[in-house]
Amino acid sequence: MNAGRARVVTALGVAQTLAWASSYYLAAILATPMAGAVGVAVPTVFAAFSVALIMSAAIGPLAGRAIDLRGGRPVLIATNVVFAAGLVMLGLARGPVGLFAGWIVLGIGMGSGLYEAAFATLVRLYGHAARGPITGVTLFAGFASTVGWPLSTWLDVHYGWRDACFAWAGLHLLVALPLNLSLPRADPAPPRSATEPAPEDEPVDTSRAAALLAWVFAVTWFISTAMAAHLPQLMMAGGATLATAVLVGALVGPAQVAARILEFSVLRRVHPLLSARLATLMHPLGAVLLMTAGTPLAVVFGLLHGAGNGILTIAKGTLPLVLFGTAGYGHRQGLLMVPARVAQALAPWLFGLCLARWGIGSLWVSTILGVTAFAALLLLRPSGARPVAPVVPDVAAME
Repeated sequence: MNAGRARVVTALGVAQTLAWASSYYLAAILATPMAGAVGVAVPTVFAAFSVALIMSAAIGPLAGRAIDLRGGRPVLIATNVVFAAGLVMLGLARGPVGLFAGWIVLGIGMGSGLYEAAFATLVRLYGHAARGPITGVTLFAGFASTVGWPLSTWLDVHYGWRDACFAWAGLHLLVALPLNLSLPRADPAPPRSATEPAPEDEPVDTSRAAALLAWVFAVTWFISTAMAAHLPQLMMAGGATLATAVLVGALVGPAQVAARILEFSVLRRVHPLLSARLATLMHPLGAVLLMTAGTPLAVVFGLLHGAGNGILTIAKGTLPLVLFGTAGYGHRQGLLMVPARVAQALAPWLFGLCLARWGIGSLWVSTILGVTAFAALLLLRPSGARPVAPVVPDVAAME
């Protein structure tokens, strides 16, 4: 990766880390003090967070289309202001109305300023050569919870949850916004014929492929979010001690990053469909081992689940690129992620019901879903992908 791309990946990666830490990972730490201060139950805070995810699903396609037309720089700059506004609104909330309003604004930021927007930004800059930069950005943002949870906890303990929200808002304006300002401007969107085959020449049934890919993304986001919400309780339901449950949860993040490094080095030589297929099997494999052998393999489960999730995060950016090409990438990515965001919003509640009823046996639900995602990827053929000749604007001239 040349110096120009490395600067872009670093700036976008750090900005993405702040965006994830101050939105997606915020409720896990601040929900309890937030609920007590505004006079609602803790589940109500998570209900507001789910509303934010639904809002992000609605906004995603619009943000993607804007990136297709104008590039990611202006969209990402605007989302820093939106994130800051939502966080300030949360910090000022005195009741349920203010709480939900703040989370809805954050949902607008999430729909236009997280991974999908970052991936679309990189595709607009580098065309089919964006796979490496996409992986690089996920390497940075893979530490969002590692950075966000301790920092939110420290701010809450020393200054209170309201000031924690204000501090995150300040970081958006003082750190993330200048980083997004430093991104190169994209060239005007070229006509479709300049970069892509004509529709009648397309070898892939795009509607069928899109439906399969949307299912894969919905399933994998559901599993990822369900595990993020319930992993410690799931481990203890299987007989693990609290210490073991915490250890397994702590290993998921490093496993994700390690898998992304593997994708960046070894797996970059293989088709993204192959790495995605292998990744969809990791959670089911770990789950079956855990349900069969019990606690002794809890750590193996955590490592396999984390590694699979790490690679699938990258696949959400690379698979639409290799299957459908660069034209309209942002809008298509937004549409593909609508079911995933809805599944993500419902996952904590639905999987919680399964956990309450079946205990560790609830892993059969995520296992079967994971296998269906693998089957869907088997129905997609690498030979059906579009040509992958690089379409790379002169970024050096834009910096």
